[in-house]
Amino acid sequence: MSEVTLSNEEIARYSRHLIMPEVGMAGQRRLKQGSVLLIGTGGLGSPLALYLAAAGVGHIGLVDFDVVDASNLQRQIVHGTSTVGVAKTESAKRRLQDLNPYIEITTYETRITSQNALDLMRPYDVIVDGTDNFPTRYLTNDACVLLGKPNVYGSIFRFEGQATVFSTRDGGPCYRCLYPEPPPPGLVPSCAEGGVLGVLPGVIGTIQATEVIKLLIGIGEPLIGRLLLYDALSMRFRELKLRRNPSCPVCGDHPTITALIDYEQFCGIVPEEQTLSNQFEITPRELAEWLERPDRPFLLDVRNPYEVAIASIPGTDKLIPIDQLPERINELDPSREMVVYCRSGARSGRAVELLKSVGFRKVKNLVGGILRWADEVDPSVPKY
Repeated sequence: MSEVTLSNEEIARYSRHLIMPEVGMAGQRRLKQGSVLLIGTGGLGSPLALYLAAAGVGHIGLVDFDVVDASNLQRQIVHGTSTVGVAKTESAKRRLQDLNPYIEITTYETRITSQNALDLMRPYDVIVDGTDNFPTRYLTNDACVLLGKPNVYGSIFRFEGQATVFSTRDGGPCYRCLYPEPPPPGLVPSCAEGGVLGVLPGVIGTIQATEVIKLLIGIGEPLIGRLLLYDALSMRFRELKLRRNPSCPVCGDHPTITALIDYEQFCGIVPEEQTLSNQFEITPRELAEWLERPDRPFLLDVRNPYEVAIASIPGTDKLIPIDQLPERINELDPSREMVVYCRSGARSGRAVELLKSVGFRKVKNLVGGILRWADEVDPSVPKY
């Protein structure tokens, strides 16, 4: 492949790079020749996309299946109010094209799966994991190992974040070396359940972008074999050494995973429609009608107290956060009809399963939680 050139306009644009001997004209040409696939254009993907585009990475691919929601804008800074309701890939592309018209942006408005992951990743030099769920993290990892691609990883939750570079081609470990098994479903709350400080993904995403740029240019010491931990509350960074596991099933000496698998199944995630039978579910409209009758059910909220301060369903009888439920089950009457709710229906679904396991039979999960209640019954209830 012939070496790319920089136009006079690009030289002016990237001048602060060009006067750094570690980058220079040669390094900037490598950036222009380089290609990066961003999996996720949310909290981490936003600063990643902005800084990689600004730096002049020649080809950026964006993978996401979601649309921009107003609740994203507290941290997903590549999007804006004007693109609420627009596909995230399209929203990000508009912003990146405005930031730097000299680069190519390819969008993939799709969910990354075992069927398409290898084809999506194969054309790119570096893969960046900006996802927020375990099945996609394991999928991204395994595909990168099979293709010999570096995986620039980051994750965030509440006030804490971490970042590293998984690159087995350079003798480093992979994600499975760090986390051989996924946590039990529901044990680790999502950002939607636990929250995230809005600036946190900016810190971790910018670290990931830095690592991508270093990898493409070939400078500095990448985070291969090192896990960087960040605590925003104490404003401290820590570093842990990572080593490749010779027994790792995907990158070890004798791998047993040589093709992509069913990652939802691997992580123990049951399809939503299979989690509870209909007799243990109730819709918001059905609940609203029931609450008007003399035989109204006992209404249990399993969210956290600070969520109750945001919104709640009128007539709620008791609050027991899901983490406290096993120790406080004796506060509940198994002979009484009961409806359990949370923000979206996930935690309350787990609560119903727990209650069923100890003998509760008159218990139902509010499908869709308080969010669906706001959509279908009471629009005055705030959505968060």
